[in-house]
Amino acid sequence: MGLSKTERKLRIRRRIRKVSFGTEARPRLSVFRSNKEIYAQLIDDDKGVTLAAASSRDKDVEATKGTKSEIASNVGKAIAEKALKLGVEAVAFDRGGNLYHGRIKSLAEGAREAGLKF
Repeated sequence: MGLSKTERKLRIRRRIRKVSFGTEARPRLSVFRSNKEIYAQLIDDDKGVTLAAASSRDKDVEATKGTKSEIASNVGKAIAEKALKLGVEAVAFDRGGNLYHGRIKSLAEGAREAGLKF
């Protein structure tokens, strides 16, 4: 009998977190995807502090219409702008157990377009 989808995701998430660690100079860009929304935050794991966050529920992103992937791309651009204001150019990408395609990929590419390196 195979693993359930949530168990599989949890295993992948733990494996990613062993390697992906955020510092003040290079915070972790953590992505959470629900069925309707997508959330991204920059985390400094040394201090255990969230430096910046963006989501599809933010007023500036919510105003834009489009597919979930287009909205995810806008969230990526929003988190990148906030990161650059904080003086952060490089991040460690944490896809949170999700596969790198669809909305996760759109968010990452949006962040890269706006100037983040990872």
